[in-house]
Amino acid sequence: VQLQASGGGLVQAGGSLRLSCAASGRTFSSYVMGWFRQAPGKSREFVVQISWSGDTTYYADSVKGRFTISRDNAKKTAYLQMNSLKPDDTAVYYCAQTMPGSSWSEGSWGQGTQVTVSS
Repeated sequence: VQLQASGGGLVQAGGSLRLSCAASGRTFSSYVMGWFRQAPGKSREFVVQISWSGDTTYYADSVKGRFTISRDNAKKTAYLQMNSLKPDDTAVYYCAQTMPGSSWSEGSWGQGTQVTVSS
């Protein structure tokens, strides 16, 4: 399984970006999908996850109300809509997938896409 994240870029504070995570493999719909981020000098942190069906989502408090995760199982793609971006959102964003009930360390990770929010 390979994950390809895209959609990052430079945006002003208050702006929006939409990240995509395209997956290879035949069982995309079986996996929980998630987004993480790592800012310079900081450890990687959880941002959001979505269940295989799309019915259940969990957000980090720092992004609630601003970010929205979604998935299209037919296209084997997960999305992260980011609105009202802040300079603190600047980070490399990684998508990941894992089986329900498994840890993220047991799953697959994409290569990351840079998001830079200017003040």
